[in-house]
Amino acid sequence: MLILRAQLALLKADAGFAGYKDKVVKIAGLLEELANVPMVAQQLELIEEVQTDAYWQDITTPILEVVRKRLRALIKLIEVKKRPIVYTDFEDVIGDGTEIGVTGVSAGTDMAAFRRKARHFLKDNENHIAVLKVRRNEQLTPTDLQELERMFVASGMATEELERVGAEMGLGLFVRSLVGLDREAAKAAFSNFTAGRTLSANQIEFLNLIIDHLTEKGQMDPGLLYESPFTDKDPMGVNGVFGLNDAKEVVAVIEAVRRSAAA
Repeated sequence: MLILRAQLALLKADAGFAGYKDKVVKIAGLLEELANVPMVAQQLELIEEVQTDAYWQDITTPILEVVRKRLRALIKLIEVKKRPIVYTDFEDVIGDGTEIGVTGVSAGTDMAAFRRKARHFLKDNENHIAVLKVRRNEQLTPTDLQELERMFVASGMATEELERVGAEMGLGLFVRSLVGLDREAAKAAFSNFTAGRTLSANQIEFLNLIIDHLTEKGQMDPGLLYESPFTDKDPMGVNGVFGLNDAKEVVAVIEAVRRSAAA
């Protein structure tokens, strides 16, 4: 429906086309974060191209139709972010306007664009030792983090965004969120947990869900183990599938994977 509306706006030379374009670009950015998924990887070249200004300069309705056909089946893979509903019931009185200065906000900061640029940069430097350590779940040292920061700065990345990333989640985790975790490394993280245990089919499937998530996202919030799709296996999530004691060990592995991306 989004592409159809964009096509109609394009044919009518409607100014609303810019808004549809921005939505398509945003969706492409979300899909690019799922580059480790085989279905997405097959369309990655188009997904990256859609996010460039050059792609839209001579856009036509047939070109948009190609985008619709090739990306439509991938949209369902985008994880819907839950947002709390906030209700307010108050009356406000508007007084005289006063100009105030806002500090701590960088003009023109666009973290979505920054993430896209960083992802492309990391793809070109995927064989750098520090990037490989992030993907292989090897513990980063302060020197590794300094090297990652140096690489970003040398590539022209804005220091303001790097500082913001460092304050919010740490540079190591930021890089991990973009490059993901090597699947074999994700499996290896659970090797000690699975050693000596005879797991049921349900438990194996549950662990595979975790490994899939780590491979795609690079790290995981343990709270997700108590939400769908993990609660599809048991209403109590990881506690119901493994029992309380083993569930604690599963969570410990996930937290250890997260810590490995920090110095």
